[in-house]
Amino acid sequence: MKPYTDAQWQGIRSLGRRVDADLTALDVRLTQGGEPTFVAQSGGITPEWNYTALGVEKRRLAARLLRRLRERFAPQGLMLFGQGKSYPGEALPRWALGLFWRADGAPLWRDATWIADEDVSANCGMDQARRLIECLAAQLAVDAKFIVPAYEDPWSALDAESRLPVDVDPLSTNLGDAEERARLARLLREGLGTVSGYALPLQPDPPAPGTDQSWRSEPWRLRRERLYLVPGDSPMGHRLPLDALPGGGVSARTALCVQARAGRIHVFIPPITALEAYIALVSLVERCARELAIPVIPEGYEPPPDVALAALRITPDPGVLEVNVHPAAGWAALESITATVYEEARALGLAAEKFLRDGRRSATGGGSHITLGGPTPADSPLLRRPDLLVSLVTFWQNHPALSYVFSGLFVGATSQAPRIDEGREGSLCELEIAFRELERLGRTGTPAPGQVAGLLRYLLVDVTGNPHRSEFCIDKLYSEDNPAGRLGLLELRGFEMAPHEHMAIVQALLVRSLVALFWASPYRERLIPWGAALHDRFMLPHYLAADLREVVELLNRAGYQFEFDWFGPFFEFRFPLCGVSAFNGLRIELRHALEPWPVLGEASAGGTSRTVDASLERVQVRVSGMDATRHALACNGRRVPLRPTGAHGEHVAGVRFRARMLPQALHPTIDVHAPLAFDLFETRSGRPLGGCDYHGDDPGGKPSERMPADAAEAAARRAVRFVPRDRGAGTLPAQSAALPGDSCTLDLRCDPGQRAPG
Repeated sequence: MKPYTDAQWQGIRSLGRRVDADLTALDVRLTQGGEPTFVAQSGGITPEWNYTALGVEKRRLAARLLRRLRERFAPQGLMLFGQGKSYPGEALPRWALGLFWRADGAPLWRDATWIADEDVSANCGMDQARRLIECLAAQLAVDAKFIVPAYEDPWSALDAESRLPVDVDPLSTNLGDAEERARLARLLREGLGTVSGYALPLQPDPPAPGTDQSWRSEPWRLRRERLYLVPGDSPMGHRLPLDALPGGGVSARTALCVQARAGRIHVFIPPITALEAYIALVSLVERCARELAIPVIPEGYEPPPDVALAALRITPDPGVLEVNVHPAAGWAALESITATVYEEARALGLAAEKFLRDGRRSATGGGSHITLGGPTPADSPLLRRPDLLVSLVTFWQNHPALSYVFSGLFVGATSQAPRIDEGREGSLCELEIAFRELERLGRTGTPAPGQVAGLLRYLLVDVTGNPHRSEFCIDKLYSEDNPAGRLGLLELRGFEMAPHEHMAIVQALLVRSLVALFWASPYRERLIPWGAALHDRFMLPHYLAADLREVVELLNRAGYQFEFDWFGPFFEFRFPLCGVSAFNGLRIELRHALEPWPVLGEASAGGTSRTVDASLERVQVRVSGMDATRHALACNGRRVPLRPTGAHGEHVAGVRFRARMLPQALHPTIDVHAPLAFDLFETRSGRPLGGCDYHGDDPGGKPSERMPADAAEAAARRAVRFVPRDRGAGTLPAQSAALPGDSCTLDLRCDPGQRAPG
């Protein structure tokens, strides 16, 4: 179901073109990328679609999605099945599937027929691997005698076998999930004397002007009579014993490798620093694959970064597949890229949202970060005009709605994208000093990129000092320590996955509009010390909506005619309605609100995902038609601190409560507060007028062990959790002491008048 009417969508697209025209006229040179994340619709509670990064189905779907995106974006692009980052607690680096194509339209890999399909069975062996590498040696004009067969190291395998218990058969099928034993069993089955693959030492020579790329090879002299690979499960190109090569006299210290694995031929591309040489080698690999009619799987090192290449990557993250899309230079490209990725993912059974056990809709949990930069680092508007970066950081800090309306369930100081003022006392003062320094440097010209990044690198971080877990991530802006981090990029990490592509495009349009606005007129307001209000008022949808209206009004005054209704689908998605109870001209509405979940450090030690206390929830209660001098609202026998909204007879408040018990949680002795019993009283007589009950989970006390199969089942689960009552119950509780700081949230864990945490 589309989130916008045809008229609304046409208005959104029209504004997108208007903003694009302004960005062009202002010479902003903005490029915008993203990192949408998807889950399998049929994933259920399987680990790979909930909390682990790797999984068999995830890898299969990633390869299929890569092939489909190649057909849409780059029919003559190279699909590279490479290796990604290493993370603590994981034995191997994660895989990373890449799609690379030339910006000038010239082919990089002409025919996808010669890239093996992992969904199609194959029975290629080492004979085909040997024939392919001999063909490559001929095409590269190097001597085939330099090709060397590689073997798994028998001593390592035999030592591992000797350390097994006497009653464990390494060739049996009951080895469990231990990766070391699984690898050992594979080696023993295949035989330690069997060729594992072939390596061709290879190094490109700088070509003379007007000549083709030339290559050189040479024999590798090894201490042992054979080339034994370093033990492991990675492709052989990552396991070459390079430290065993002589220190001097060997110029070709990298190698092209060919292996047969699982019936398919894998070609490992070595690291090459010159793009022309990389393209030439890939072309020869395709030529040999075509001549021998042997489809191959290209793997190994990616092409060197170059503006002449566009790139798209698919990588695994805990619970999701992440698609790092190529940056768009204009509105039309941004709209097309976003729609295409959603469409192709949906065709494979991948979803941009999921259902929780209690029936609530939720984003994927993997984020959907927005990346801003330029065609080249030198073109980056954030480095050309550092006051743009200052404006964006300040505006986000001034308007908490920008941090919370588009985020996921996990917010707060220990989340994946904390605000600069969450959990870090004194950060605002330090930021203002840094901003003044940037302004001072700017009076005499544009500050150097290293100065911009240097002034902010230690401030735009999370509570642990991690720059990558920050709402404004600049670790790829201009790193003095890492040349690969000098890309001129800003990553906005506070955006969660939108359930529909049109909503994702509206998020992108909001960011583009603010960039255009602040490029023309920098935002010069002071940072606001929100204090306790940040996790009190701004956890409730009412106050977030009021704040976002101010953002919309500012854009409208600048000539960018946003409509607040365009954000309606976001509020319905992030703050779904629990239910409404109407009686005697009064109305009680309950909606989900935000609740910061703290990370439980001890439970998270050594893992690839962090354990949080998700036992707490918060709801917003809105009462309409009441008179504050005549009515009072109670929840579980406690008065609710209602605050007027400005609309006649309307008041709102938040209620924070323990919805469920978890094996690991703060304050494990505090029991579950649900069901929540809301009752509206007439204060003079103490007479209960009506109310509602809200259950945190299944009212029967038996939460489902599986996720909802579809939207209808999810809606049914939500519906039974809210019970309206046209008659009240209980007695009017005594007036509570005033909450510290004029809080509008009742925390059922705390005594009356006690300040709530956060």
